[in-house]
Amino acid sequence: MRLLPRLALLSAVLIAPAVSAQQQQARPRKLGDFQSWIAATYMEGGQKVCYAFAKASRSEGPARQGVLLTVTHRPNGRDTVTMSAGYTYPRNAEVVSTVSANEMPFYTAGSTAAARDGAAVVRAFRNGREAVLRGPGANGRGMVSDIFPLAGFSGAYEAISKECPPAGGTRR
Repeated sequence: MRLLPRLALLSAVLIAPAVSAQQQQARPRKLGDFQSWIAATYMEGGQKVCYAFAKASRSEGPARQGVLLTVTHRPNGRDTVTMSAGYTYPRNAEVVSTVSANEMPFYTAGSTAAARDGAAVVRAFRNGREAVLRGPGANGRGMVSDIFPLAGFSGAYEAISKECPPAGGTRR
């Protein structure tokens, strides 16, 4: 019988640090500020995720909170470009990103729009001054536009690419 309390204590001692380490891994770690963009990393399922994001500098349409443009590198996918709209898109809505004269389509799910070709969007971001994303408003009412500055995007992108290099260790 004396063995059970000792096993319980041993289990608590061994499990508590693991839980604490998992909680620490989930917290983002900032890689740096790059003008309008912030680069950061965090652990997800034991694997490193790197991302860069910017807030909308201007929005046309209803007032919303948390409008962000994000580029993410995960071990199983690079150049995932998403926008958090601050409202739920109508079902099967399309969003278009315009950088200079380049128009690139995004699909939607819930309150997120995602680039159909993230690598093409990243190339455009690296050469542009601002990105304008336009899509239908909540419940399909009107159009909403969000403008994101691209100043600092290249630096933020380089930081996340260095922190999370492609599989095989080669860099772009």
